[in-house]
Amino acid sequence: MNVRRHLLKAIAISSAAMLAAPWTGALAQGDYPSKPIRLLVPFGPGSTPDVFARLVSEHASKTLGQSIVIENRAGAGGNVATNLVAKAQPDGYTIGVSITGPLVNNTLIYDNLPYDPFKDLQPITFGVHQGNVLAVSSSLGVSNMKELMDLLRKNPGKYNYASVGVGTLSQLSMEAIKALTNSFVVQVPYASSPAAVMSVLQGDTHMVSLAPLAVMPQVQAGKMKVLAVSTAKRLPQLPDVPTFRESGVPLDGSAWIGIIAPAGTPPTVVARLNQAYVGAMRDPAVLAKLRAQYMEPEAGTPEQFAAYMRQERAKWGPVIKRAGIKAD
Repeated sequence: MNVRRHLLKAIAISSAAMLAAPWTGALAQGDYPSKPIRLLVPFGPGSTPDVFARLVSEHASKTLGQSIVIENRAGAGGNVATNLVAKAQPDGYTIGVSITGPLVNNTLIYDNLPYDPFKDLQPITFGVHQGNVLAVSSSLGVSNMKELMDLLRKNPGKYNYASVGVGTLSQLSMEAIKALTNSFVVQVPYASSPAAVMSVLQGDTHMVSLAPLAVMPQVQAGKMKVLAVSTAKRLPQLPDVPTFRESGVPLDGSAWIGIIAPAGTPPTVVARLNQAYVGAMRDPAVLAKLRAQYMEPEAGTPEQFAAYMRQERAKWGPVIKRAGIKAD
């Protein structure tokens, strides 16, 4: 009888080990990654997070020796994809890119956010900074920020703006202008920056604050006009465009992008992913491509990225509270 009990116990232990083997065993052997990696992007194809993800993942996949499959999962201003990353198995085979809103600001805006970015996510590395540019339809007939603010003051409720969701810099920058002008400008959220730009071109909205990559082709075509940039200093690529502060709007910020994984991802896997993506952003060819898209890389450690997220929450918290921004 004792022999039978010992045998059953041995079988149970063996079965448990086999069930755990699909990912814990592989990681223990140090052979990560042994299959393709899925990378979730919180906005549609052609959006700035999508462009960033594809540029750096092509290089990172070579370092890792496995393909990285980009999957666009737009929705709720980036919350959908970010939540999917948070809920994924922490084995390194589902990771993502995300931005300011779903990683920081939405913790202050949504009463029931389905994940906590500070508990449910593992930062891999900061990605890039992007200064938003405020652009208006050429048909609006304004050439600088003062003229725009005068127009909004005289016509409360007449104009609207496109954004890529609640809590994003595209909303916060417009809220700063609304506060200064004491005007009412309607926000119209879109699932991606290309869709937001298209709404301005089609006359559905009148203005938008987005990364330069999204709007500059239309500016160069004469269909839109850039009035200001959200960064503390003027962009090297757009030296003639004044900052928000130079234009009388007390705001500066970056529409940044970072790389994340589910909390609980093994440290060895986090280190491997960090090495691959930091290496990609520091590669001269990739760096040149990113800067050509108005993106400035600032790759670093997971700890540095986590600290930056906390700093951003402290920075934008009072702004969000003062503006009374809440998700519907």
